[in-house]
Amino acid sequence: MKILLATYWPVPHIGGVWPFMLQLRNRLETLGHEVDLLGNGDDSTNSFIQMIEPNRKISKDKLLPLLKAKLNLTSDPVFHANPLVQYAEFQRHMFELAAAYFNISDYDIIHTQDVISTTAMARVRQRSTALVATLHGCVAHEIRNIKHPTNYIAHTYYNAIEHTGATVAEITHVANQWLKRILTDEFKVPDEQLKVFPYGFDVDNFSKRMKEKADVEHPSDKKVIIFTGRLVELKGIHHLLAALGKLKAKRKDWVCWIVGDGAKKEELLNQSKTLGLEREVQFMGKRDDIPALLRLADIFVLPSLTENQSVSLIEAQIAGKATVVSKVGGLPEMVEHDVTGLLYPVGDIDALTRGLDKLLADEEYRTKLGMNAHKWGMKNWSMNAMTDNLLKVYKTAIEKRRQGRSL
Repeated sequence: MKILLATYWPVPHIGGVWPFMLQLRNRLETLGHEVDLLGNGDDSTNSFIQMIEPNRKISKDKLLPLLKAKLNLTSDPVFHANPLVQYAEFQRHMFELAAAYFNISDYDIIHTQDVISTTAMARVRQRSTALVATLHGCVAHEIRNIKHPTNYIAHTYYNAIEHTGATVAEITHVANQWLKRILTDEFKVPDEQLKVFPYGFDVDNFSKRMKEKADVEHPSDKKVIIFTGRLVELKGIHHLLAALGKLKAKRKDWVCWIVGDGAKKEELLNQSKTLGLEREVQFMGKRDDIPALLRLADIFVLPSLTENQSVSLIEAQIAGKATVVSKVGGLPEMVEHDVTGLLYPVGDIDALTRGLDKLLADEEYRTKLGMNAHKWGMKNWSMNAMTDNLLKVYKTAIEKRRQGRSL
């Protein structure tokens, strides 16, 4: 099959979608399929859309004049009333135009990774091309955290996008029951539209990379707490820092490595300084040696305010680390409390502090949770199993598309 993996998000980017796309592409190619990748450009200005391998780009400056003539204040006043909606509509239409420019007519399957790219691709795909969507979270829920006087317009717009993006493909794949419940209960997605099975992970490659040497060392007299991910509001790192401030008052036998980058970095640095954590907390920035860092660490922490199926948590489980994670989204389906890790109520800083303190204090308990997490992760995060499931979905989607054309 010839397959296009497409996302509205930049490629490459920080976060779980890009590793998912790369690992899926690699696995599909080893099985003899031809795979291309499509997404927004990864530069800070978001100025182009690109097809990776083949390496093709189109500048948004070439597309914008066409859209400004079409999506103007007179023809679409509602879209111009909210800046987020206005931006999203222009970006979605540019994504459609870029897809047409790249000529996506000869793909058997377009496999999108979000509701925006799904909505766009459904409008420009060929009648012979089947569409499958994997949704990695709920965009409409995330938008509700953004404050603006015309928020009701953005909420209505993204609620509609969520429904359309989850229903317009032949089949929609989600990784857990949590997201399925949101889509069926809140956005009225038919149950038969959805296929539920977990993401896969390239365990073998990750395990090999864990053996690589990092340019940092484990402190001789302290345990290492590690967070890996984007430095954004929804990851809840401000709660982690608040908990570490409380933890410091109890014990000083730890340091915390915060690995990643994002919009909240400066704010988090200031918070850490205010809490007097300059010596205990190290902001390590974006790095490509996370497997080696996890090997060195003792405890993994994920204080997210919302989360689907965290790649960072999967990595920590494969690395055999005891984990403390918030009881939110799909995380309770990944961690069994007191067996493969610790769950705490989202936003409960005192509970997070107690969880970290418990793992630091009891090495035997910490080791047991890490071993259990490793066994569970090795059993459940099979890349081969996910790819087999997706190939079945692809074939079913192609047949549904073919039957739809014959009606």
